[in-house]
Amino acid sequence: MNHMNDQKQHGTDLSQSGMDRKLEKKVWTRTRILYVSGAVALLFVLIYSFIFADRSSRLNVEAEKITISTVSRAPFQEYTPVSGTILPIQTFYLDAIEGGRVEKRFVDAGEFVKKGDPIIKLANANLQLDVMYREALSYEQINNAENRRLSIEQNTISVKTQLSDVEYQVDRVRLLFRRDSVLAEKSLIADQDFKQTQEEYTYWLGRRVLARENFRQDSVLRATQLVQLDESIKRLQENLQMTKQNLENLTLRAPISGQLTSLNAEIGESKSPGQRLGQIDVLDAFKVRASIDEFYIARINPGQTGEFELGASTDSLKITKVYPEVQNGRFDVDLQFAGKPPQGIRRGQTLQVRLELGDLTEALLVPRGGFYQKTGGQWVYVVDRSGSFAVKRSVKLGRQNPQAFEVLEGLEPGEQVITSSYDNFGDNEKLVLKK
Repeated sequence: MNHMNDQKQHGTDLSQSGMDRKLEKKVWTRTRILYVSGAVALLFVLIYSFIFADRSSRLNVEAEKITISTVSRAPFQEYTPVSGTILPIQTFYLDAIEGGRVEKRFVDAGEFVKKGDPIIKLANANLQLDVMYREALSYEQINNAENRRLSIEQNTISVKTQLSDVEYQVDRVRLLFRRDSVLAEKSLIADQDFKQTQEEYTYWLGRRVLARENFRQDSVLRATQLVQLDESIKRLQENLQMTKQNLENLTLRAPISGQLTSLNAEIGESKSPGQRLGQIDVLDAFKVRASIDEFYIARINPGQTGEFELGASTDSLKITKVYPEVQNGRFDVDLQFAGKPPQGIRRGQTLQVRLELGDLTEALLVPRGGFYQKTGGQWVYVVDRSGSFAVKRSVKLGRQNPQAFEVLEGLEPGEQVITSSYDNFGDNEKLVLKK
């Protein structure tokens, strides 16, 4: 009992002691700590979101409505597809050299002709009269030239005769002079007779000098005149031949053997000089004429090759001629078959040719698609490895063919790229792919 009284007394003392001291208030209570911690966490989340969060524009896209292709390294050859038309290896056009009225047709379109065969004949009365006049004039000029030649020859004969006579007289008088000189030394001839013989000899010597000079000049002049006459007569004969040819041109003849594929001339029609009347095709071989976009004009040269498929076979072609003229943004080339032409080809048939623009090389490739029209090959959407989204990435594309683009920068083998059209994606940086 005493023990219990002691406890009560001790409790009373503690109670009195507590009332004597002031209790201190706690600053960091559990509730306050929880509030501060929550605020700090929220601030941290906001700062993290501001600095590190993905704020790029995004668009939800259904994965099944787009095309995803894989970037790969594979053999690559740059080529362009062109459409070519089969033509005869040679085509000769028939144009009217002289105008006139169609008088006669010797053959019809579609027939085969040989070189030199007549095709049509034209009638031109004015041309015939003009040719007759020119022929008469040419013949007259030729006759005049021949008469001039004859006159020159006759003059030459006369000069030669004169020289011959002078030479004869010199020889004759020389003998007299020598004889009289001997007689004069012996005083057997009168001085007057000897003097007369001497003067005559001197005279003929002088005549010979003049005759020889005349002959020399005549020879030079004759040679020059004859050359001029020959040239004049030659030109006159050529003109006469051309005049006759004008009449012959009224009959149109085949310039080469082949098929007369067209003939635009009906009996009685009037044709002007230079008017196209028809054409002849050489069907022994064929060529292909293709039209190419002018973008490639600097890269197309004779000798380049191409391929085409006809039936189950693949055949090769080689460019033989490049036409430099550009019309409506395109230019033409002629190609010939590298080997024997395929069986069954026909004039006017169309071929789809893959025209090679470079050698076969190894390259990093991305398949072609509608994305190029939007980006111009400057950027693409690259699919993340997770396959859940795709992000925009700058790239650099190089050469191309109808199947793929060559990748120069920005992509690695195995990466996947959206290659379908980007028209509905706007300018969003990120595409979320919905399965």
